[in-house]
Amino acid sequence: MKFGIIKERKSPPDRRVVVSPEACKKVEATFSTAKIVVEPSDIRVYKDSEYTEKEITVAAEMQNCDVLIGVKEVPIDALLPNKKYFFFSHTIKKQPYNRNLLKAFLEKNIEFYDHEVIVNPKGARLVAFGRYAGIVGAYNGFRAYGLKYNSYALPKAETVKDQAALIAELKKIQLPNIKILLTGKGRVGNGAKEMLDGMGLQKVTLTDYLKKEFSEPVYCQIDALEYNKRKDGEHSNKQEFFGNPSEYKSNFFRFAKVTDFYIAGHFYGDGAPYLFTKEDAKHPDFKIRVVADVSCDIDGPVASTIKASTIADPVYGYDPETGKEVDYKNPNAIAVMAVDNLPCELPRDASVGFGESFIKHVIPAFFNNDKDGVLERARMTKDGKLTPRFSYLQDYVDGK
Repeated sequence: MKFGIIKERKSPPDRRVVVSPEACKKVEATFSTAKIVVEPSDIRVYKDSEYTEKEITVAAEMQNCDVLIGVKEVPIDALLPNKKYFFFSHTIKKQPYNRNLLKAFLEKNIEFYDHEVIVNPKGARLVAFGRYAGIVGAYNGFRAYGLKYNSYALPKAETVKDQAALIAELKKIQLPNIKILLTGKGRVGNGAKEMLDGMGLQKVTLTDYLKKEFSEPVYCQIDALEYNKRKDGEHSNKQEFFGNPSEYKSNFFRFAKVTDFYIAGHFYGDGAPYLFTKEDAKHPDFKIRVVADVSCDIDGPVASTIKASTIADPVYGYDPETGKEVDYKNPNAIAVMAVDNLPCELPRDASVGFGESFIKHVIPAFFNNDKDGVLERARMTKDGKLTPRFSYLQDYVDGK
């Protein structure tokens, strides 16, 4: 079985890679019939020489590989027919801008597997960059706070080597006695928590966060049932909330009244209540003035996120009164950091973490007859057709 690590061709360029040189070496050592070929790249975070130093073949011969592995969408004209591909296609939610990409998989007889749907039998994702989005998102949020108030200056995350170096930078800053709220306890939320703990911030309980004042900066991490409650007042259940979120309403405003800096690291599902609305943000008691929206759902549950920002220009201002973009240094503005490709700023760490999961959960499936069904669940197209699991995309393919 020959695996090809393809060059990233999407613009703006993404420096991440699914399998690092160390991971490639591990795969070839573990599976005697596995061979990895790395397509030459001048943008990848790992230089071609780092692969050759591990005796991994670097060659422009992807047409000779059985399985091609990348990170971002492959341009349609670069897709090789009759191959197996793994990458993020951004099609499973019927995203209009990638409809032609999914059509191309069918027309070119590509057997396609999306990283986003590599899941266990219960539907939990097995490989993801979420932790690194949380790590970089939290750092960028503190950077945005310093920029808004001219209180300190942090270097851009993309100029810093790794997570340890990001934490070292955060330890240098002096924060006022602010309250920081973090939503989410999944990969993203816990990635952000690593940064808050790493810089030595005190974590406080929900009750103390809401009722007490502190003589130092503090943070509180909350989960879905702490900022949502049943509409009928009955007992809340997390499993029920994720299965039937329309029965719930937001209970977030009580936090907004005491929070200075908010890090959004939650998962937002269809039909779930908004955390705060545009009307909420106008309220005189609404205190939040810096938002790091790691989840980055445009015009979604965090009203101040009216667009995605970029690595080059990561912070914009939201005027609660008009709902429009303004200078983030405006005293009335909410400074918003909503970069939607945060792991790109920490490409080496992100590549290592993602690759560890990929070679643990995915690669073995090619050699054990997919005994755990990992490939079967992630396969979106085969033999020029959508697989049954993804047949709901047929009307999207047909343009209906």
